[in-house]
Amino acid sequence: MSDKRDFLSITDISADETRRLIDRAIEMKAAPPGSVLPLAGKRIVLLFEKPSLRTRVSFQIGIAELGGYSLYMSPEEVGLGRREPVSDVARVLSGYVDGVIARVNSHDSLAGLAKYGSVPVINALSDVEHPCQTMADLLTIAETHGKTDGVNVAYIGDGNNVARSLCLGAPAVGMNFSIAAPHGYQLEESVFDAASARGVRADHGPRPTVHPLVRPEDAVVDANVVYTDVWTSMGDEAETEQRLAAFQGYTVDDALMKKAAPGACFMHDMPAHYGEEVAPGMLEHPQSVAYRQAHNRLHAQKAVLEFLLG
Repeated sequence: MSDKRDFLSITDISADETRRLIDRAIEMKAAPPGSVLPLAGKRIVLLFEKPSLRTRVSFQIGIAELGGYSLYMSPEEVGLGRREPVSDVARVLSGYVDGVIARVNSHDSLAGLAKYGSVPVINALSDVEHPCQTMADLLTIAETHGKTDGVNVAYIGDGNNVARSLCLGAPAVGMNFSIAAPHGYQLEESVFDAASARGVRADHGPRPTVHPLVRPEDAVVDANVVYTDVWTSMGDEAETEQRLAAFQGYTVDDALMKKAAPGACFMHDMPAHYGEEVAPGMLEHPQSVAYRQAHNRLHAQKAVLEFLLG
């Protein structure tokens, strides 16, 4: 289809579309499962090179609730770029299915699937971005605080794929974003520039700000959301010891939460490495919305699926 839309980056949807998808996800969450079937007759493949709990379950259930059919392909079956060229995989799958959801080692594989395939491709995680996680994050913040405009988000930890998508996504719905990371683990300057350019507030308030910081204590000042992720992402295991040393002092615990704004919520995309980026028990902390955040993957992704394939 010549007019197909891919969702490889959170920037593939505009600020206005992001807000509309959040609103649509809230509507879908309130509706009985199966009450709308925009994917009736649609066939979607889940092409996964990396293991998953939340991503696989939420996508497969979401597709079924929207009336579609999904097929999961494991890392052993995929072999992108090894067993077959990405271009061949993309062209073959385009004759079988109506959409591809890919969880890949390299973002280049996603780009290839989108370039050579004729059906929409959705990024279910790459080494560069995790846009579906960000959609669930924005939905969770909107529910928790009743708005997105003017909300201050503080991300503590590695400038990884999750941080990159959140940095690019938050300003588009009016949020201010700060990240505290050690030197050498910060997001690229180009990401901050792009995030600032996407900043807009629907309430016509001050333009959202984006700040790279070093100290977690500085980032959480006036923060309405304190967010963290693992220090060592999948694919970075060889750097584990180096990262454990670099991120000492970046653990989110009750003491750090007390320095945030009153009513601040704690978020983590999971899985968590207790005793590293997060203190034991933090996901059950009174201010934690981590489990709601995980459950919202289902509803946010249903809105994305309807938008791209319905």
